[in-house]
Amino acid sequence: MRVVLVEDDAGMAEAVIDGLRAHGFHAIDHLSHGLDLLTSHTVYDAVILDLGLPDVNGYLVLRQLRKVSDVPVVVLTAEGDEVAVVSCLRAGADDYIVKPPRVGELAARLEAVVRRRRATEPKLSVVVTGDVMVDLAARSVEVAGAAISLTQKEFAVARVLAEHAGVAVPRDKIIAEVWGEKTSSTSRSLDVHMGALRAKLNRPGLITTIHGFGYRWSH
Repeated sequence: MRVVLVEDDAGMAEAVIDGLRAHGFHAIDHLSHGLDLLTSHTVYDAVILDLGLPDVNGYLVLRQLRKVSDVPVVVLTAEGDEVAVVSCLRAGADDYIVKPPRVGELAARLEAVVRRRRATEPKLSVVVTGDVMVDLAARSVEVAGAAISLTQKEFAVARVLAEHAGVAVPRDKIIAEVWGEKTSSTSRSLDVHMGALRAKLNRPGLITTIHGFGYRWSH
């Protein structure tokens, strides 16, 4: 699970991240501005969002985020009264926790909101587009009834795109799911594997490049 903490207090952020790592959360990023979350949310499985941010009010960040994403959000708030809590939930938060957070409780709440969200997601096993079939469970691909030999990384790229067939998938999301982190080498590797995948599938138009953003697998 890849988590991002949006918190402008460096001391608080360090304490929360250290505590979550002690509870088994190892892929944790830290952002101090709300706008940074709005431009990078696609690579995360869960968000911990402070409301008192230096650039944009956390409620506004949450409302904007909910227009484009259903990523689970646990709000960190200094206000524990009913009005603040209800406002958070109505703005789209999945849960909330009052500062200073008890990290064990925060970890449990993170696990719970992600588990609930995943339980509502459709479980695709086979994606068929024209004469191309991607069997996600068997990790196999067929074109016109013939099996196509893909490397592990090539299939992983195909899986991410096929799971979101018809939807534009950001490059950063593909890199995060296949390689774990974005570097100059992983970005180049995506280009190489994408070229090889397209060549092996030999179906022009199946994977569309959205310049400056990412790729889309035809629906």
